[in-house]
Amino acid sequence: MEETYQPEVWFITGTSSGLGECLVRSVLSRGDCVIATVRQLEKFKLKDVDHTRLHVLELDVTDTEENIARVVSEGTAKWGRIDILVNNAGIIPKALTEEGGSKAGMETFQTNFFGQVNVTNAVLPYMRERRSGTIVNIGSRSAWIDIPAYAWYTSSKAALHAYTTTLANEVAGFGIRVVLAIPGGFKTANVLDGPDLTNKALPEYDELRSRVRVSTQQAWDQWKGSGDPAKAMEFLVDVLKGEGRAKGRKAPLWLVLGQGTYDRGRAYCKSLTETMDAWEDVAKDLD
Repeated sequence: MEETYQPEVWFITGTSSGLGECLVRSVLSRGDCVIATVRQLEKFKLKDVDHTRLHVLELDVTDTEENIARVVSEGTAKWGRIDILVNNAGIIPKALTEEGGSKAGMETFQTNFFGQVNVTNAVLPYMRERRSGTIVNIGSRSAWIDIPAYAWYTSSKAALHAYTTTLANEVAGFGIRVVLAIPGGFKTANVLDGPDLTNKALPEYDELRSRVRVSTQQAWDQWKGSGDPAKAMEFLVDVLKGEGRAKGRKAPLWLVLGQGTYDRGRAYCKSLTETMDAWEDVAKDLD
């Protein structure tokens, strides 16, 4: 007798645009249910989808732990569980490190790092109780790039990478799977539209600031991202559900998405290896 398919329940943050919006559409097309969160309900754009399997909630990941837990509890009550959490919400601010200072850093980390931690901690009790679930954190190839004026973004993503790999070890005993999805080079929102978190403009940086602004704009105009975000999210769903191109494969801890991310990841590894090789004769034997 053929088994009846039991829809999985996804909890996805940051669904008003970009990868999050594409992911919601992909998940619903597979027959699953989605709890989609946005900072402002009016910014949720998907109208041509099956709303009987969609529950949209307002959630600012920078809110208090108590309010985040309340929203997660409301979402869980809709279908009685959360099978897959995808932490996608994030911002791409800009500011030279000295001009933005720690204030810019803390604002960025509050959304891109601590917000993800707080949402995860609000979902984990439900997954631990069921001894089942998947947590997906959306990283970035930018964690491997030293882009002037974007240090706080790249730093927050690097921190998320490290946190995710450790989290995977901590929750594996509860039957919870963790995946770090690392996209890069996809045609989503213009990265130049991110908030400017400069707190004190310093004349010594005028030339660098101007040069970075021009070069970044030129690079974006020429490139504009070659990757298709819809295809990327379709593949992510394949991996998490073991379907399509990922059928028969076990989901990896590190899921690298896109040619640009593969190129950057390999360049980062090559640079690190070359530096280690060059200094190995004097830097290794320190016992």
